[in-house]
Amino acid sequence: MDWTTEEHEVVIVGAGQAGLSLSYYLQQRGIGHLVLEKHRPLHVWRERRWDSFCLVTPNWQCRLPGWEYTGDDPHGFMKKEQILDWLAGFERHVAAPVRSGVSVTRVRPVDDGFELQTSAGTLRAGQVVVASGGYHTPIVPRWAERLPAGLVQMHSEQYRSPAQLPEGAVLVVGCGQSGAQIAEDLHLAGRRVVLATGNAPRCARFYRGRDVVDWLADMGYYDMPVHEHPLREGVRDNTNHYVTGRDGGRDIDLRRFALEGMQLYGSLLGLDGSTLQFAPDLREHLDSADRTYNGINASIDAFIAQRGLVAPPPSVYQPVWQPEGERTTLELQASGITSVVWCIGFAPDFSWVDVPVFNGRGQPAHRRGVSSQPGLYFLGLPWLHTWGSGRFSGVARDALYLAERIEGARSRPPIIRGFLLAESVPPPRIS
Repeated sequence: MDWTTEEHEVVIVGAGQAGLSLSYYLQQRGIGHLVLEKHRPLHVWRERRWDSFCLVTPNWQCRLPGWEYTGDDPHGFMKKEQILDWLAGFERHVAAPVRSGVSVTRVRPVDDGFELQTSAGTLRAGQVVVASGGYHTPIVPRWAERLPAGLVQMHSEQYRSPAQLPEGAVLVVGCGQSGAQIAEDLHLAGRRVVLATGNAPRCARFYRGRDVVDWLADMGYYDMPVHEHPLREGVRDNTNHYVTGRDGGRDIDLRRFALEGMQLYGSLLGLDGSTLQFAPDLREHLDSADRTYNGINASIDAFIAQRGLVAPPPSVYQPVWQPEGERTTLELQASGITSVVWCIGFAPDFSWVDVPVFNGRGQPAHRRGVSSQPGLYFLGLPWLHTWGSGRFSGVARDALYLAERIEGARSRPPIIRGFLLAESVPPPRIS
């Protein structure tokens, strides 16, 4: 296939919920566009979630363009298969002009727009939206290659279930949302778990009669833009709070897991011979997470008091377990560890975007998704504009904003050449 004659008004790179949401709004405006997807639409949801995965935000927050949750459990938490069914409906609803199995290897500015080099050829676009998300390269420390050859290692995106791992203890590294939930999944299955903690915060699932998400939504937390947050741009580096929607939703309390036999350690530093090395910061991690937990609840208390709302009485979390000391070493063979699940996140990889719009950490510099390069936009990133940007509740607002900016930046009529006209640009849909 020769794409060298193709020119599109807009090209969206990525067919996740962000890219599809933008396609929805561009179709409403009659703006011709093409969506390029390396795998297939919504690939991450289909291929990078474990079997017991469920939402950590209530179903009522699932509000994509023209496709809100309409089930009978708005305050519940959809499980993996339910999420996939709901998203499949959204994909059909949008009917985006997606071309799957196409990797974009380079985007660079040219006269009147951009040139995109792809695994299927080269094409041009007047405007480009990078909607490939911010979680690209799984993080595994280089020293992990020195672990014994017989030790099974995988990243959280590869984990599916406890049955996937060999018998023996499991070392889970990291206690953000994925790490805490995977550790719980293994723990509930009766596996021996060693958890290397990090500085992730936690929050309550329910407090004073309601889901904490409901309170925070009423308090405007999900609508606060980055430039109004006390941390400003720094908030984009924050780790999400660990909590779960499993079995109707509950707290994740690592201290309680410790009471039940889970072994907790501080940060995993490396390997010395056959001995794992940990930092003496377990107590600090647990105390910090609890301060955040109680701090969020205290802000809810203040909101209730200010509004004169009727609610069950307040409470303060009291630790149910304390580490007797800081253990900084663990002998692998004696521990019985036979597998490791790395849950320490992802690194961004925008190396293919050959445009000088990035900061020193490889993240795009932008304001509400609009970069300093005219015609280049980003969508689907955590805290793109608000806390809700990385959730089903906020991506529609971000997509609508960019659709309006794209429409306002149109400097020439759409140019679509070749046999791909009917395939790439469906009739505008008004909903």
